[in-house]
Amino acid sequence: MKFVSLFSKTPSNKKFDYKPRFYDQKAEERKEREDRIRQEVERERGEKSSEANDYKSRIAGSFQSARKRSNRGKGELNVILLRSGLLLFLALFAMAYLTWGPPVLYSLLLAIPIYVYFRLKN
Repeated sequence: MKFVSLFSKTPSNKKFDYKPRFYDQKAEERKEREDRIRQEVERERGEKSSEANDYKSRIAGSFQSARKRSNRGKGELNVILLRSGLLLFLALFAMAYLTWGPPVLYSLLLAIPIYVYFRLKN
């Protein structure tokens, strides 16, 4: 039997998206030939080569992938902070209950539905 967890969300279904691939060797060779001819024409005209543009796009792509990797770490930090905050809250609640008694328990019973409301709202 699985217990309800306050710290994790229930996993959702994964969507299956299959796109079949088709390889056309003649089209691939034709594209390579066109690119090679286009680069030769650009060199003859004295224009910038597309290699510099390719290099810039690779740099931009590496920055974007690094940003995505760093965002994953922030989610783990939020979970750790949430768990630590809940543990601190429970410790403070236990100390307040031992000090002031049942009124603290009643205030917690009032706060639980409010917490559940905001948790389910998101």
